Amino acid sequence: MPGKVLIFSAPSGSGKSTIVNHILGLHPEIEFSVSATSRPPRGTEQDGVEYLFYPADIFRALVADGKFVEYEEVYPDRFYGTLKSEVNRIWAKGHVIIFDVDVKGGVSLKKYFGDAALSVFIQAPSVAELRKRLINRGTDPMEAIETRVAKAAEEMTYAPKFDKVLVNDDLATAFKKAEDLVNNFLNS
Repeated sequence: MPGKVLIFSAPSGSGKSTIVNHILGLHPEIEFSVSATSRPPRGTEQDGVEYLFYPADIFRALVADGKFVEYEEVYPDRFYGTLKSEVNRIWAKGHVIIFDVDVKGGVSLKKYFGDAALSVFIQAPSVAELRKRLINRGTDPMEAIETRVAKAAEEMTYAPKFDKVLVNDDLATAFKKAEDLVNNFLNS
C-alpha cells in the first residue's frame, strides 16, 4: 500500500462529516476521498465536492467494470462506493486518504486496506438524539428520517468491527478525541 488511510463511519446524524471536516482543517496532508453515489444531491451538495453523483444504471456499469475498491447498495437503488481512481489520485500526491462512509463501507475498506488504515466508528449518544439531529439538519422528509433512524439501530451493531469507537455526545470533546486518534495513527 502506498500510504495511510483514515476511515470514519457512523449512522446518519452522528456527526461524522462534521468531525471529518474538522480533521481536514487541521491536516493539509490529509485529503478527502469523494465517494460515488446513485442518490440525488441533498440541499446544496455539488457533484465532485461532497459526492460523485451517478444514475443507478451508470453506477452498476462501473461496478461491472471493476472500478470500485468497495461499494454497497445501502437502500434499494441507492449505491455508495469508493472508486479506485479516487484512491490513486490522492496517493499520487503523497497524501493520506480520509473516508467518510457508511458502516458497511467502513468495514469493507478496513478489510481492503488492513493495517494501513485506522477505522473509527462515530456514535451518537442515543437513537433519540440521532433523530433530533436528522430533523434539525432539515435536508430530508420525515419518512426518510424515520428510515434512517431505523437503519441506525442495525448500524450500531457494527461498532465492534472498527479499531476505535468515538461517542459524539459533546462536539468539542469529540473533536479532541478524533484529533488524538488521528495524530497517534499518523505518527505510528
